Order: sequence, then structure tokens, then C-alpha cells
Amino acid sequence: MTGPDVMIEPPGDGDDWVGLFHGPLPVVVASNWVVAPSCGAVVVFTGTARDHSVGRDGVTRLEYEAYDEQVTPRLRAVCQEARRRWPDLGRLVLLHRTGEVPLTEAAVVVAVSSPHRGEAFEAARFGIDSLKATVPIWKREDWSEGSSWGREAQHIVTVDQLTAD
Repeated sequence: MTGPDVMIEPPGDGDDWVGLFHGPLPVVVASNWVVAPSCGAVVVFTGTARDHSVGRDGVTRLEYEAYDEQVTPRLRAVCQEARRRWPDLGRLVLLHRTGEVPLTEAAVVVAVSSPHRGEAFEAARFGIDSLKATVPIWKREDWSEGSSWGREAQHIVTVDQLTAD
């Protein structure tokens, strides 16, 4: 849920915007916020709730829960590693939603600006993959035949445990 260190609006200074939202994500605001005069590329990834997953047809509801105290520090660690790998990055957004997420609505948004498209695409891919691997956020699915908090236990790692590219 929204805590005291979560930015509900883009930061007034700095180049990273990270946090949790209990409610709709500001996808358009995030997309516009990453635009910078020094950057010719913007990549925005939005993960939306869908009506199925592997072996589960008829998904009707998704719900996300997070270990709030660990989310912001881990999101910041993902940003730091992205900036280490791609030093020319402009702005970076990593936002995730908690609570119920209706079908077709955004559950996560990653937005990146960079002087060049290659780095922007690579950094955005790194952002979503690293968020999924390192940030303690869990998903519950309700589908036509039941409900579950995930198909198997998720092994959360730290950013320094990720494979270097």
C-alpha cells in the first residue's frame, strides 16, 4: 500500500521515480515524465492484467500484495544497477500496483529515456525482468476453477545476484 516514502507524483528533482500504488497507475504521466531534451528514445513497458495464464483459462481477478518496507529500496537498487550498465540513461520509472487489478488495467509500468533506442530497450527489459526477480510482490489469481497466490514459490534475489550482461 502507499507508504510515507512512495512518490504518488513524479519527483520534483532526481531522475528516478519508484513506488507502489494502491489504485490505478499513472502510465501516461510516467511516459511523459521520462522525456528529456538529451534523450531521443523513450521506451514504456506496461504489464496489464489479462484473462488467462499458463494452464489457467478464465482468470477473472488479479490481486497483488507486497512487502512494503522492502519494495522502495529494491526498486532503487534496480535503478542503480540499470544506471551502472547504461550510464547515459535519462529518467527511469519503476511503479507497481497493489490490491485488486481489474482485467486490462496496468499492474506495472517501466519507463526509460536514453539518448539512443538500443539502450532504452535494453534498460526497460532489464527493469521489468529485475523488478520481477528482486522485488517482493506477490500475485493472486482467481480463475474459473479456483484461486492461488502463485503457481510456485518465488525465489527473490538481490540485484547483485542477477546475471551481468
